[in-house]
Amino acid sequence: MNSAVDRYHRLRWFGLAAISLGVALIIMDATIVSVAMPEIITSLDLTTTQVQWVQEVYTLVFAALLMVWGTMSDRIGRRRLLIIGLVIFVGSSILCAFAPTGTWLIAARALQGVGGSMILPTTLALLNATFRGSERSIAFAVWGSTIGSMAAVGPVLGGWLTTAFSWHWAFWINVPFGILVVIGLLVCVAESRQHGTARFTDWLGAAASVVGFGMLVFALIEGRAYGWWMATDAAPISLGEFSIIPVLFVLAIVVLGALVLWERSRVASGKSVLLDVTLFRIPTFSNGNVTALTVSLGEFGLILSLPLWFQYVLGMDALQAGLALLPLAVGSFLASGSIHSLSKHLSPVQLVRLGLVLEIVSLAVMALLIRPDSTLWVTGVPLFFYGMGVGFATAQLTQLILADVPVDKSGQASSTQSTARQVGSALGIAILGTALFTTLRVGTEARLSDQLAANPDLAGLVDAVSDSAGALIAQLAENPMTAAIADAAREALTQGVSVAAWVGIAALVVGLLTTIPLGRGQREPASADAAPAIDAEA
Repeated sequence: MNSAVDRYHRLRWFGLAAISLGVALIIMDATIVSVAMPEIITSLDLTTTQVQWVQEVYTLVFAALLMVWGTMSDRIGRRRLLIIGLVIFVGSSILCAFAPTGTWLIAARALQGVGGSMILPTTLALLNATFRGSERSIAFAVWGSTIGSMAAVGPVLGGWLTTAFSWHWAFWINVPFGILVVIGLLVCVAESRQHGTARFTDWLGAAASVVGFGMLVFALIEGRAYGWWMATDAAPISLGEFSIIPVLFVLAIVVLGALVLWERSRVASGKSVLLDVTLFRIPTFSNGNVTALTVSLGEFGLILSLPLWFQYVLGMDALQAGLALLPLAVGSFLASGSIHSLSKHLSPVQLVRLGLVLEIVSLAVMALLIRPDSTLWVTGVPLFFYGMGVGFATAQLTQLILADVPVDKSGQASSTQSTARQVGSALGIAILGTALFTTLRVGTEARLSDQLAANPDLAGLVDAVSDSAGALIAQLAENPMTAAIADAAREALTQGVSVAAWVGIAALVVGLLTTIPLGRGQREPASADAAPAIDAEA
């Protein structure tokens, strides 16, 4: 046993590389698939509904299952569940690559969501169980910077794979990396789990979590398509003139509220639970999750809108747009490298605040300066500092949330903060996406008011530009008869990016304010050098 402890302790940094590469897979996959979608649409002849579900079924399944797998990892082993998740993710990636139809691809993407939902919380739980003291700051910095940088590197890799090979490689790329991660985990990472607990029996709580979070995330990501209150003409399901989205919101709140009461009663009676609600008595955990949700909402101000602006306003292709996002990755990597030295002078909560301030200032600079004819300097420099902010804030906030959580409950605590981030991201898509596309439509109409009054038939083209999120701008610009519409849409989309950035700034400011209670009474781990407890079966 001692030799196993010593071996895993010596190899812990190689283990960190394997864990970080594991989380990189799911972040990279999401961005690569987004870039490859035009080729997939042409190859498989996807309908509009199928296109929507290829993108969204993964997010829906992923968010709905996070809570369940986090708790299960505490019981069956965090490394074991991570490896199972990787096998499912890689296997479903192969199914995606072989997909002959849209229906096949959607089903395989749903299976990918199952694997991805196992990977994210277990990587966090393993970090929390493996590293202590100052080493923990470095480990979480690497993990957080991996997420931030992969969000920027993914489009570049996706553009290159799709252009140089085919869309199938957007999924094949997961196979060699997945195998490498599994080998790294088996060799370098110790198993850890919760000991001395009764058999898990809270299946009703698990079902309520899946249904509640599933409905909530579905309502958030589909609200614009179905209508937030009144049903849209394109809504597949409606309640007469009214949308089903408000009903789903109410049902989600009722189910999740009942889940909390159910979990409290089971904790009080000493039964096994999906989520130990007493964790929310830990100030850093409860306050940190609020911050994580708010910050995730605000960070979508940039990631959602800029790729559209690069391609439809500046006329870049997918690969060029990905390259334009690289400064974000560079800034995130540099932030990761500086965490160790900065942590000697700044506490984790101060690093979180520094990161959020960098994000806020960077977004504000971009929102003020961006124009339809802007050069890449206008976006590149703010993106670099924004990436540094993400590198500081994301990882250190995660560390703060988990700092006082007992190691035995790392899995469920990790899945809770991951779920908070996913809900925040879905809120970001809903709120910032609505701000972006509403500004595109209203701004284009306002700039063409005289032409629309003289020729009402142009309204159809304005609607088409808005419905395509700006994709028709280049086509309209080629025709002298519709070039004015293209110019107006470019200006409106640029304004939409600015508006979305300001909304994101407001959310990040709220997130910054919610860090005030963080760090009070935080318990410091006993030793930075002590080897963590390792499961006897490892």
